[in-house]
Formats: sequence, structure tokens, C-alpha cells
Amino acid sequence: MKKINIILLLLSFCGLNNVDGQIVSSRSNEIEVAFPDTTINTSYAQIEWISPRLEYTNLEEGRIEIKAEVTSERPLKSIILYIKRGPKKTLLASRTVYIEDFNKTSVDLDMKVFEGETWLEIEAITMSGGVTREFRNVKVGMDAIGNAVMADRKDYALLFGINKYDHWSDLVNPVYDVQSIAKELEERYGFQVEVVLDAEQNEVMTKLREYAQINYKPQDQLFIFFAGHGQYDDVFGEGFLVAKNSLRNDVSKNSYISHNRIRSNINNIPCEHIFLSMDVCFGGTFDPMLASSRSAAYELTNDREYLVRKLSKKTRKYLTSGSKEYVSDGVAGAHSPFAKNMLEALKSNGGEDRILILDEIKAYMERLKSTPRFGAFGSDVNGSDFVFIAR
Repeated sequence: MKKINIILLLLSFCGLNNVDGQIVSSRSNEIEVAFPDTTINTSYAQIEWISPRLEYTNLEEGRIEIKAEVTSERPLKSIILYIKRGPKKTLLASRTVYIEDFNKTSVDLDMKVFEGETWLEIEAITMSGGVTREFRNVKVGMDAIGNAVMADRKDYALLFGINKYDHWSDLVNPVYDVQSIAKELEERYGFQVEVVLDAEQNEVMTKLREYAQINYKPQDQLFIFFAGHGQYDDVFGEGFLVAKNSLRNDVSKNSYISHNRIRSNINNIPCEHIFLSMDVCFGGTFDPMLASSRSAAYELTNDREYLVRKLSKKTRKYLTSGSKEYVSDGVAGAHSPFAKNMLEALKSNGGEDRILILDEIKAYMERLKSTPRFGAFGSDVNGSDFVFIAR
């Protein structure tokens, strides 16, 4: 049996009397396709969703723009958009898409979707009989979104700590700090945590790329934390993270990780809610514009509605230790001042409602002698927030 890896998730074989007809249904990034006969030459269409981009999408209002590109090496026979309703996927309507080009066609439609749960499915069939199906799930209305927020979401945390350096002086607390923060996130708030220690430049960027390939849902959150050396270059006018293998006197800064690169790469991670924190020297130079406004406040009736509001807008927030200056690594085994206050905030559980928001973390950080910087970057939407929900 010949096996081929393709960028699709689920393959099912139909029509045993037609060996050239295969069906592919896609839900995530990878699958393994097994053909019973190596002589089969079935080609499948590729469906690229543009809008809605995420596999699961939540809307407060009931209109959505549907856009997708369908491409195929073999001529396309038909493309159909199905609109289905509810968890049982009851068919409401279907629309045949006009094929502009036998090898490439666009799906473009603006439509109203009903309150509750709607499934959008595109089916593309080639002349050779290959069938590809991909879907998007859209939840509309506060009740539908609220259910997703309370049950159908996940929090991720990726923490980097570097104690040992090849060309810089070693530090004593970054590893201890990130391990302690990771423990609180995992045990107190239920985060799925990964800690990366003493990483070289390539390891840092490779790990960030790995997190950019996760299939996030709309209310999923990603917390990224760096602890280690940082540097600022007056000529470039930019700050840098120092990796384990960064050179001490690297005039070009090619062995460092620039804040511009970090900002761009993290902003492009397809997670709607990202909070970046850096406990490094010159961390405040991450963003030249310091956000002066606080997160939007809402007068709400219950925790579920509160969380819906907080997680309804795209979040790109940052918190760094200090500004354009060196910051303390602290005494060995006693945490850096920044990490110590971060841990105090996490251990507070967010107070009586057990929901810790960024403004509450900021209040803990303002006690520090070297005032941390808090702000927004990239495609952040005003009024968005990042929440830590205590168990």
C-alpha cells in the first residue's frame, strides 16, 4: 500500500465500483492518505478559506462574508456551498458556485446567518472524481458565544527562560522564574504550558513558528513570556532579545532577535488573543508608543457575559519589565522583581470573581521601582483584554 502525506485531515473512500473516485474532508493541517492501488492517479482540489479564516468563528451580529479559493491540478467539475443548521447539521440551503476557471475558482458571498450555530461547507469535485470538503462553524449571538467561552476554549502558555549563555554573562533567575510562572498557570488557571530553557536563536523562532501552526478557536488565548538578557542599540534605535548563542559584540545584531521581528511574528500567529510579557533589560523598547488608555470596562450582570465581552475583540497586548534601561535579575533563588510581582498577581486569583485581567496585573507591576511598560501592538482592537480564569 502506498502512503502519501497531504495537508488535509480526514479521508474516506466512497464508491467501490469507481476506483478513481475518492473523498477528502478537511478539518486541520495534516493527514495521511492511504491508496489501495499505486496506479491510482486521483487529484484533489485544495480549498483555502479566506473568510471566515478560523475553523470556529463567533459573531455578535448575524452577517458574515464568505470567501474562499478553490484550486486543482485537474479540471474542476463542481463547487457547492452548503449552509447547515445546528449541531445535527440540518441542511438549510445549497448554492452552486460558477466555475470561472477549470483550475481555479473563487467563492465570494455575503450572507445573513441565524442566531445559534451555522455550518458552512464547501464541496469541490474534480473531473477525475476527487471530492474535497471543508467546513467552517459560525456561532451567532450572546448565548452561543457564551457557551463557547465557558466550555469550548483553551489557554496556551509558551515561556522562554535563559540562564546559560555562550558569549554573555550567565543569569541566575530566568529558568526559576519561568518554571514558577508556568506552575501557577497550569495548576491555578488550567493553561496548557510549555517551557523552553536556554534556547538558541533558531530554537526560539522555530518554536514560535510551531505555535503559529496551531488550529486555534476564537476564544483561545496564548500567553508568551521571555526571561533573559536584552539589549538596546542606539544606532538601530531598536531593542533585542539575547539568545543563548547570541554574540557579545555583534555589530550587525544578526545573532540577536529584534523586537521588530518578535512583534511581527507574534502578531501573525492566528490566535485571536495574545499577551506577550518580557522580563529583559530594555524590554520597554518593544513598542515606541506606550499605550495610555486602560482596558475598556463593562458593567455586566454575570461572569459569562463579562468573559464574552472581554474575549470578543482581537487582543495583542504586551507587558515588559522597565523601559529603556537595565533591570535586576534578582538574588539567586528569590525571583527577579518583575517575576515576583507577576507571581503575586497570578496567586491573587483575580479576587472574588476569580478572573484576573491585565489591569489587575498592571496594578501589581506599578509597585516596582523600575516601572514596567504596558501597551498594545500589531492588530490589537481597542477595548480588548486577556483574562486568566482561576479554577
